[in-house]
Amino acid sequence: MTIEHLKRGKPEADRAEDDAKTRAVVEATLKDIETRGDAAVRELSEKFDNYSPASFRLSQDQIDELIGQLTDRELADIKFAQEQVRNFAQAQRDSMLDIEV
Repeated sequence: MTIEHLKRGKPEADRAEDDAKTRAVVEATLKDIETRGDAAVRELSEKFDNYSPASFRLSQDQIDELIGQLTDRELADIKFAQEQVRNFAQAQRDSMLDIEV
């Protein structure tokens, strides 16, 4: 029996080129945000999400209202993800040695 591939991945060289382009875009975006702060975030928000609130900072009432819209499952999933991130960060931190120079 002959194997027929319906689709093949990109060659390694093409993937490496795509990765380099992606890295350059991300680095430029992060540098722009670091340099221009909220103005850069606002431009990106408008460009990608058509979202331009008066302020990106939510009040506690807004946060509580949004949390209230989540299902129990969604809330549990978020808490699980937070715990996983914290556990990983702690394990990573525990593997490092503190030094002073």
